[in-house]
Amino acid sequence: MSRLWLGAVVLIAGCALFPTVQPGDDARAVKDAKGAPTRIVAQPGGGELWQYATQPFGITFINVLFDAHGRVSTVWDGLSDARRAQIAPGMTMAQVTERLGPHRSAETYALSGEAVWDWNVSNVGGPGTATYFNVHFRQGVVVRTSTSYEYPPDGALFGPIGFGAGHGSGLGIGIRLGR
Repeated sequence: MSRLWLGAVVLIAGCALFPTVQPGDDARAVKDAKGAPTRIVAQPGGGELWQYATQPFGITFINVLFDAHGRVSTVWDGLSDARRAQIAPGMTMAQVTERLGPHRSAETYALSGEAVWDWNVSNVGGPGTATYFNVHFRQGVVVRTSTSYEYPPDGALFGPIGFGAGHGSGLGIGIRLGR
């Protein structure tokens, strides 16, 4: 019974921490619910796009589009599966940032000539403890995308006996004896 109560408390706390924004809300309601946006982009014909970036630790890039009357018309997550699927070869770094928001980290690989940016994304139902969406660039344009996973030390998922992975060598089964 205590697990049921704990689950209810977590659910209620989660709703309080992550209030939703609905079409029809005005700017004051959005600001009260979400705080100040990371970036505001003026829209042609009036209205604004408010963007809420959560990298390097979060997994969302919430976009709130206001019409010319200051009311929310559309809300979307730039890091949703559907939005990430829109990243295509030939896009520029600026176009990727516009769609996915600021990246979590960047690496440059001299031998391949690639710069790789990554974003934390949802790991619900996925392997490992974290999932990263990677965009590979050469000369400032997208050449491909990939997904990578972070795995815990051996045995970390289920205590003394459990599934885990080594240091990037693939999935394995780990057994920890004692603490």
